[in-house]
Amino acid sequence: MLFIILYPVNSNKTGLLLASFLLGFIMDIFSNSGGIHAAACIVLAYYRTYLFKFSFGLSYEYQTVRLNDVLTPERFSFILFAVLIHHFVLFVFEAFQISFFWDILIRTLLSTLFTIIFCVIIIYLIKPSRR
Repeated sequence: MLFIILYPVNSNKTGLLLASFLLGFIMDIFSNSGGIHAAACIVLAYYRTYLFKFSFGLSYEYQTVRLNDVLTPERFSFILFAVLIHHFVLFVFEAFQISFFWDILIRTLLSTLFTIIFCVIIIYLIKPSRR
């Protein structure tokens, strides 16, 4: 999922969708999950441009967005909503019943909390040093 979040802003969208599908498909093959990871990755890749517009506004239009810099509220909101969308779609497809709504919601919120912490740590670890 971090690959989809950190993919360059104005790169090929078809390439992003294809890479997202392959990433999710590989996870599905190894976890025998029947396509839910691929679906969640494709949904995240598709809605990524809308999340950029929502989080960054006009900065997104002028290509000034770099996610691996210092964590600002705009970057944090983008990462938060991206992780929420991915996990919600993943857990909805996993349960596939409306009767498990509260279970889906709790799992989504707890997984999002853990994933946000993990993503922020990794982004700071791969951030280029300024010398």
